[in-house]
Amino acid sequence: MEEDRIVSARHMDEDVGNEYSLRPQRLNEYIGQEKVKERLSIFIKAAQNREEALDHVLLYGPPGLGKTTLANIIAKEMKGNLKITSGPAIERPGDLAAILTTLQENDVLFIDEIHRLNRSIEEILYPAMEDYALDIVIGKGAAAKSIRLDLARFTLIGATTRIGLLTSPLRDRFGVLCSMEFYTDDELMEIIIRSAEILGCSIDKEGALEVARRSRGTPRIANRLLKRVRDYSEVKGHEFIDYKTARSALELLDVDDMGFDRIDNKILEAIIDNFNGGPVGVETLSYFIGEELDTIQDVYEPYLLQKGFIIRTPRGRMTTEKAYIHLNRIEKFNSNKEQLSLFEE
Repeated sequence: MEEDRIVSARHMDEDVGNEYSLRPQRLNEYIGQEKVKERLSIFIKAAQNREEALDHVLLYGPPGLGKTTLANIIAKEMKGNLKITSGPAIERPGDLAAILTTLQENDVLFIDEIHRLNRSIEEILYPAMEDYALDIVIGKGAAAKSIRLDLARFTLIGATTRIGLLTSPLRDRFGVLCSMEFYTDDELMEIIIRSAEILGCSIDKEGALEVARRSRGTPRIANRLLKRVRDYSEVKGHEFIDYKTARSALELLDVDDMGFDRIDNKILEAIIDNFNGGPVGVETLSYFIGEELDTIQDVYEPYLLQKGFIIRTPRGRMTTEKAYIHLNRIEKFNSNKEQLSLFEE
């Protein structure tokens, strides 16, 4: 299951202890996401110069890439407070109204999984985002009347892993849209070295790079793996984490050279061995490996796609030559090519 995977980008209970202390507090401390940082830096300075609230920001991309961290940094840069909630947690219009009326000037309201907001709640957000006002209906039927309450000028930061599920009216009300990309190995290496210093453990560049290579381009996974490697190193009595120590620890955790775990390899094996390399519909694949369709699309596929191990086609998912090589199935790949060429002839 997703919650049992050490390479899951989703937030886990074990992340709570150290994740907040490992987060950078200022934009210049934030490693990676250079385009996003440059864009936000300009817009924050412009808002400060005009003494206005920052325009509303939408952060989208796979989980674990630092969307909450950026929201916290934006609040600090704007000298406001950060209030955090999520789309599923706001069940009634009154829940959102209660949050909005407590916001002060330049405060930041961060709504995670904003694509899961109820449509009736979205309608309350529209005037709040455009006019900094809240429309409240008092009474019922013919006696009902609407009252408009002025709100403090705040910044709404929405985070989503599935921007396509956002309604057009809500998406259009965000002035700043930022796509969060997977991190490079070098960027993750910097993050790991910084985190190791905060955690009080020693790691050299080769050890940090080995952890980075298996972190699936995601800082949350990198920090989680670092903590497990640190535990391994301490128990084995090593003074610092080098390449050999990091590799041994990660192999023990069943995280391979590509950062794939058992479930990732299970997906690739299913497509190659059971569906002859594809194409196979994602619904069929979901049923076959025993995982929910949304979990496959949101959690597993992005990294496999980014690394070029699978491709999406109109007829379904297919594995690439890289997947065959990774699973030592290159002979099967060549056999499939020969069969395809004969069929085309």
